Amino acid sequence: MFGRKKKTEATSSDLDPTLARALANVDDPELHKDLVTLGMAKRAVLQGDVAQITIELTTPACPLKDTIRKDIEAAVNAERPGTSVQIEWTAQVSRGRHGGTGQQEGFPSLERVRNVILVASGKGGVGKSTVATNLATALARTGGKVGLMDADIYGPSIPTMLDAHEEVFSKDGKTIEPIARYGMKLMSMGFFLPPDKATIWRGPMVHGAITQFLKDVDWGELDYLVVDMPPGTGDAQLTMAQALKVTGAVVVSTPQTVALADVIRANAMFDKVKVPILGLIENMSYFVCDGCDKRHHLFDHGGAKAAAERLGIDFLGELPIVPAVRDAGDRGMPIVEAEPESETAHAFVALARTLAGKISVLNAENAAREAATGASPAAKRSLPVIG
Repeated sequence: MFGRKKKTEATSSDLDPTLARALANVDDPELHKDLVTLGMAKRAVLQGDVAQITIELTTPACPLKDTIRKDIEAAVNAERPGTSVQIEWTAQVSRGRHGGTGQQEGFPSLERVRNVILVASGKGGVGKSTVATNLATALARTGGKVGLMDADIYGPSIPTMLDAHEEVFSKDGKTIEPIARYGMKLMSMGFFLPPDKATIWRGPMVHGAITQFLKDVDWGELDYLVVDMPPGTGDAQLTMAQALKVTGAVVVSTPQTVALADVIRANAMFDKVKVPILGLIENMSYFVCDGCDKRHHLFDHGGAKAAAERLGIDFLGELPIVPAVRDAGDRGMPIVEAEPESETAHAFVALARTLAGKISVLNAENAAREAATGASPAAKRSLPVIG
């Protein structure tokens, strides 16, 4: 799913003619073009009655992989009845840095980061950090190269939620090494301060800290850098939008009206700084009683979905209130890792797959638009100053 053309595409010798005809009849469910045209079919050969096919995705978290598999099997058997199909899946995550007003200058450590995803909320207390941590962990579990950056300078929670309390260090005296957990690279102000110390800074110092995380941390090659933003619409949000290009933002809310009013403000803020909203997640949507096995909507229900429809943004899904999520976070192990077979973990993985798919589609659409218009990168200019 979500293929893209590359400079080194499959040659005729890589694709058996019969199998190439079959694959040309299989459309990507989202992009509505066939696998050969999209450059997704990298190899297709016949070994007796077995078709060995290699398909390259633009995300290892492809949400429609099973659909593509079934369509390939049906198409191959239509061309050559009785042929069994073996599919090897590979992935090359597409690059998409389209939102924000910055020009990506002065951040060499981000050159190999393909997508920057901001996880935000209009107000505190909606479980944004829990969502960011588990989404990042789910993307890593599906095979992505993931970084998680804690941009909440005043109230960093990533060290506690991932039981990461090591001191950071530098190998070369120039760049900072991120902390590693669960296959992810982490950075947080919490790594620099004792737990009993508060960060009492004005806006310019917050801007400086976030800029240093972007500029001086050795992020290496990442498919997704998930940024846990502080609540609200303040200095950190402006810094991210004005300093660099991002793929988009995910907004987290709870169902009650007061939280949804803040979603509207967050949407307005991201619209103003030209950051696309990838979707809205409703957290604490319901509680399942142990005794009656029934869903109880403690904070109303459906408000986030209604807000998404009103604002014209996608609704990514809802997450329940589960004591195990709080317990896992307190123990420094996200629920996706602590109880990977639980309903809540599956919900986070499904959200991560949906998000990865949306990002791939968005990147493909932007690439096609740029190719059609002959758009060239904007002229270089210095970083804007935050007022």
